[in-house]
Amino acid sequence: MGTFSRESLELLRSRIDLVEVLSPYLKIQRSGAANKALCPFHEEKTPSFVIQKGDSHYHCFGCGAHGDAIQFLMAHLRMSFVEAVEMLAERFNVILEEAQGTDQPKGPSKTVLKDALDRASRFFQFCLLHTQEGHQALEYLYSRGIDLGFINKFQIGLATKNERLFFDAMHAQKIPDSVLKDAGLLSAAGRVFFVDRVTIPILDSIGSVIGFTARKIKPDTYGPKYINTAETPLFKKSKILFGLSHSRKRIAKERRVMIVEGQIDAMRLIYNGFDWTVAGQGTAFGEEMVKELIHLGVRQVYLALDGDGAGQEAAVKIGHLFQKEGTEVWVLHLEEKCDPDLILQEKGPEDWQKRIDESIEYLPFLVNHLSKTINMQTPAGKNELVQTIAKRIREWDHPLMVHESLRKLARLTQTPEAIVGAPEENAPQIYIKRSTSLGVTEIDPDRILEADLLRWLLLGPVTEQMIRIVESNLNTEHFRLAAARRLYEKALSAAKENKTCDLLTLAIDLENPEQQMFLAEILQKRVNRDKAMDGLIEAVQRLLERYWMQQREEIKLKIYSGKCSEAEVLELAKQFDEIKRARPLVVQGDS
Repeated sequence: MGTFSRESLELLRSRIDLVEVLSPYLKIQRSGAANKALCPFHEEKTPSFVIQKGDSHYHCFGCGAHGDAIQFLMAHLRMSFVEAVEMLAERFNVILEEAQGTDQPKGPSKTVLKDALDRASRFFQFCLLHTQEGHQALEYLYSRGIDLGFINKFQIGLATKNERLFFDAMHAQKIPDSVLKDAGLLSAAGRVFFVDRVTIPILDSIGSVIGFTARKIKPDTYGPKYINTAETPLFKKSKILFGLSHSRKRIAKERRVMIVEGQIDAMRLIYNGFDWTVAGQGTAFGEEMVKELIHLGVRQVYLALDGDGAGQEAAVKIGHLFQKEGTEVWVLHLEEKCDPDLILQEKGPEDWQKRIDESIEYLPFLVNHLSKTINMQTPAGKNELVQTIAKRIREWDHPLMVHESLRKLARLTQTPEAIVGAPEENAPQIYIKRSTSLGVTEIDPDRILEADLLRWLLLGPVTEQMIRIVESNLNTEHFRLAAARRLYEKALSAAKENKTCDLLTLAIDLENPEQQMFLAEILQKRVNRDKAMDGLIEAVQRLLERYWMQQREEIKLKIYSGKCSEAEVLELAKQFDEIKRARPLVVQGDS
């Protein structure tokens, strides 16, 4: 996780135009000395979301939402703190420098690499549209139903056979070969990586080019049909969700996502209005991609994978990963040798919407899929199928989902619930999931406890009563982590001033990279704003109880140290009993 220098964050803060940041997502209208819009955080018909002229904060007089540009991106697009900072830096042309003292790899900054890749993308598109080779490539694209609007939306280009042309273009823009290598545009031997292929830029979640997929369109082009950028500081194949930059807003708003196999499939769906679609890089859709989508708040997943055997097996695996996390999965029916690109070209968006409406839940899909290879008509076959699926269900992490899915499996296969493993009584059976790894993960309970309290103060909403509760019960002695004490003081001070902390200013004021990393860690987890008061009280109670236990342990250590006189031991024992009887309770403060 990156940490940034104070100077670069201060420069970023000075350049941010809040209205410019919010304009792509809200219809902002000027009203006197303020800008107004309909609040994106609650339903309303009359604008109550206000940005005062010259202010770096927004405020909604309807629901109380308040924050700066970073908080808006985190809340509306569900970005992480670091993603929001990097997006703003790119938009306002600020190079983020790493904070001193962090163990960062040597080489160009991510900003420099992204700039090189963006320039390469624009060069590739120029070659597609304005060269003789490009005209031949355009004929191929047109034959695939890809028009100029499609090409421009997704920045499709062409890497020509003439390698010298690429070198000359990059050198003319003063991009050294070392940067081109680090960006994956040159091979280790210094040769141009993408040659004689149509190029499709791969964007990160905030829309910056981080790599390319390139497809050959002539049989004599060397290599496989598709090649991807090699692993670079920016491009990690296992973490990239193709199409997310186009689909993120709608995925976060509707809390659903459609997953397809290929990039062309994803682009075709997005272009036809299904801009809640993503694809993995190839067929491998792993746990990190699942976690990224769950972080965006996804609650429904639609799998639209190819209708062949490999596509159906992929649907089984991907569906299992989401169901394991408690996310509902639906599977679209695609005929064999069909994919979303072909269906949309031949039958149009209406047919695709019908397939979404008629999609089936994951468990019936799994039963149907396995029934093709296991004979359900024999007792042995039925037993094998039921036990195979029941075993998979028990690997899921949420007990209630396991319980209900086992009951559903029993109904689907006409098997008694007791045999499947789902008792008929109402209480769900709790399954203990066996760990798949014997590795040791260090967990710091103090860090978790203190982060929980700070999260309520930083992500709000913070009311005057909440401030009174915190001030009446806690002080810096209740925090064991230096970073937590520092953040507590600043968060409380900011909350008393405007009820929501300016996250960028807070990051600038932090003393060292460890504190910045702790802040980013705190902001990774969401809070339920409707339960802010209850959550804060619970966090305060836990801190008080920890401090109470600490005081008792300190007295016990003094008593057992052997360094105290009898009189001192008696006095300490008296103090111990008094503290033990005075179990702390949260003081609610004045109403």
